[in-house]
Amino acid sequence: MKLEFNIEKEFDIIAIGRACIDLNAVEYNRPMEETMTFKKYVGGSPANIAIGTSKLGLKAGFIGKLADDQHGRFIEQYMTGVGVDTSHMVVDKEGHKTGLTFTEIKSPEECSILMYRDEVADLYLDPSEVSEEYIKKAKILLVSGTALAKSPSREAVLKAVQLAKKNDVQVFFELDYRGYTWTSPEETSIYYTLVAQNADVVIGTRDEFDVMENIENGNNDETVNALFQHSPKLIVIKHGVEGSYAYAKSGEEFRGNAYLTKVLKTFGAGDSYASAFLYALLNGKDIETALKYGSASAAIVVSKHSSSEAMPTVKEIEQLIAEREAVTN
Repeated sequence: MKLEFNIEKEFDIIAIGRACIDLNAVEYNRPMEETMTFKKYVGGSPANIAIGTSKLGLKAGFIGKLADDQHGRFIEQYMTGVGVDTSHMVVDKEGHKTGLTFTEIKSPEECSILMYRDEVADLYLDPSEVSEEYIKKAKILLVSGTALAKSPSREAVLKAVQLAKKNDVQVFFELDYRGYTWTSPEETSIYYTLVAQNADVVIGTRDEFDVMENIENGNNDETVNALFQHSPKLIVIKHGVEGSYAYAKSGEEFRGNAYLTKVLKTFGAGDSYASAFLYALLNGKDIETALKYGSASAAIVVSKHSSSEAMPTVKEIEQLIAEREAVTN
């Protein structure tokens, strides 16, 4: 099974939502209290996905709000430098700051994230700053769940989804749950469900789908059956080292194995997975192959220090897949 896209669109993907700063611990195997040095990268799930897809050769754009400060300018310059169209990244004029994410690398299995998300510029993207003319140029609108956490960013995203559906743009919803900015599980569930029901493709971890459904230990079959009553035609549920499962509305099911690698840190896997998965689908690969691309890309990024900077090339992804398949055959 393959997904069909409107090939006349100028952009392969336009992402909307958070672009922030990642400060990754340079010293490994120690708690953040003892970490003295950090290295700065661009971060934020939709920004990482735009960067990842651009590095894979897709034409990517971004809608978001940047702080009017040095960090905001760094983000814009970096994203422009890797080929992302930043013409619809708005600069905040009300003093809001860039979101900061500090990461701790205690061990390959034990990593944590400390986010500063109060009054951050990306959550102040206003619906009036979302352009229909821009969105209608994309094959895919990629929406990230974190952008739904607060108004006016929430309404800006809902507007973008409406405009995408009106203009034959497929909506991909990357659940990207970050608890820091949400006020209650009920609120999260309401807005996640609303966007998921209006998306064409929904991607997330099993834990994130549980958050969306406001349940514990959810069941994949029940999740997809509920969503298939609405717009989605493909749902991807990731189960960490167990691999990922893709469910098509047609009834087909696909399994993607995780590629084991020498893990440095656990964060960044989801964004790199989504980037390569999108790349494969947009290049006419079937869903089973797209799952392999996603898994290979995730394996590469968790073995590197950064998320955005480590996004692999097509050659690196295909080389890893070929190596692993040669071993298993």
